[in-house]
Amino acid sequence: MQREQIQFDMLFVGAGPAGLAGAIRAAQKAEEKGMAPEIGLIEKGAEIGAHALSGAVLNPKALAELIPDYKERGCPIESTVRGDGFYYLMKNRAVKVPVVPEHMHNKGFYVVSLSKFTRWLGRIAEEMGINIFPGFAGKEILYGPDGKSVIGVRTDDKGLDKEGNPKPNFEPGIDIMAGVTILGEGARGSLTREVVQRLGLDKGRLPQVYETGIKEVIQLPEENFFKKSRENDIHTLGYPLGLDTPGGGFIYEMADNRISIGLLIGLSYEDPMIDLYDEFLRFKSHPFVAKIIEGGKVIESGARTVATGGEYTLPALAAEGLMLIGGGAGMQNPPALKGVHLSMKSGMLAAEVAVDAVDKGDFSERRLRSYRDSFEKSWAKPEIHEGRNFAQALARKGPAKFFHLGLQYVTKGRGLIDPLPLEADFLTLKPVKGIPEPSERPETDGTLFVDKLTGVYLSKTQHREDQPGHLIVHDRHICVTRCYDLYKSPCTRFCPGQVYEMEIDEQSKERKLKLNPSNCLHCKTCEIKDPFENITWTCPEGGEGPGYTVV
Repeated sequence: MQREQIQFDMLFVGAGPAGLAGAIRAAQKAEEKGMAPEIGLIEKGAEIGAHALSGAVLNPKALAELIPDYKERGCPIESTVRGDGFYYLMKNRAVKVPVVPEHMHNKGFYVVSLSKFTRWLGRIAEEMGINIFPGFAGKEILYGPDGKSVIGVRTDDKGLDKEGNPKPNFEPGIDIMAGVTILGEGARGSLTREVVQRLGLDKGRLPQVYETGIKEVIQLPEENFFKKSRENDIHTLGYPLGLDTPGGGFIYEMADNRISIGLLIGLSYEDPMIDLYDEFLRFKSHPFVAKIIEGGKVIESGARTVATGGEYTLPALAAEGLMLIGGGAGMQNPPALKGVHLSMKSGMLAAEVAVDAVDKGDFSERRLRSYRDSFEKSWAKPEIHEGRNFAQALARKGPAKFFHLGLQYVTKGRGLIDPLPLEADFLTLKPVKGIPEPSERPETDGTLFVDKLTGVYLSKTQHREDQPGHLIVHDRHICVTRCYDLYKSPCTRFCPGQVYEMEIDEQSKERKLKLNPSNCLHCKTCEIKDPFENITWTCPEGGEGPGYTVV
């Protein structure tokens, strides 16, 4: 098939904080050097910010380096953190932890809507002449003749029917060629996964692990909890997850009497009967949380995974013609529950190396590897280094969790064992013993407590029904036999969008897996947690998926 080709000096994939900060920094450095490289950026969302989900506390360190006058230029700040609150939740009461861990001191930092924040960065990038193409999904990495050097990205074909045949409105994908391709897709990006596996960039590293965050924006009444509270940045441990399942909740004050609320659940959990969305509803129903959100209405909802493995899981950050940035590279500070500033800094460091590579006309691994050297010398490295064993400690059971976390706290991350061993998330489920007791489902009211499908609606998720399925289940026989027998189909519970359903044929009484890909929130939980690695998430047609505007 004949495909159009576009040539750029550097191509950023993904318009998150990493990609946009990188593109802006590349344009800045190029101007400093008197250069005018062609910089391209593609984004699978319909517009910049459509797939940016986070109730985020922003450490402005990287932002201040990139755009010193960010306030004067209208950076969309929801609120400034005036006080941190840290609580341990038991079933019916909350105990305030008297000392907030140092990593979670956020006073003076900002609460932002990542959707608004990335749209603002996108406007600045466009003003600088950066070529931004929303609605274009990177579908395939393009390799040089040696099969190892990256020379660009092929975007998705548009206008295919369910069988993959061209419809009358068919448009073939474009081959975007670049001297250096910089992947900033976010956690478990499909291109990043492919290239890391193909080039062995994770050789000798611990497996990356993840948390799934289910998040909402709630509109509160005029008179609400935060009008009288000195704490507008609240984190919780304990209920409903207990001590054996890693994770915790957060509540952040936003502008206009709104809050961002969410529950992060470590995908190293063992109980296959856990329903992630139900756990979120239970969190909201806790008396402490219910008092804060009383009288509110959910106005936007979504879900996303976060890479939390830390330094020992970081892949090689560069290869021939390639650099990895942001959440897809594991740029996260797990103890602090923050990563936006680290993602931005990684994009900025990669951009500086990319400009030098364009200047020299040299895109070899040897030259691009200086990105890793720059990272090692930057302020980002100590942050990530200190959290190098945090995910492993958080996954420990019962009081052992606090023993390891406490020891790491006083030894700057080292703990008792360095590195602590880490197991991939898909390996951790324990078989269901006997017939599981059906758990009582949390109640919903359609307003403050909404069900999964209403949550999908509030995420503004849209997919064209008549297109090839983007969720690939490789062997459905495994789903209805081994997976059902051992784990009772955990995909029907770990997916927050109700994409997977197990049906029983009325006549044959045989089980059948039904997929609802139009509900997909692009969180990638299914690919990460499936115990048989039987599901692969791929990009649907560009421009589809969530349409976040607030969260």
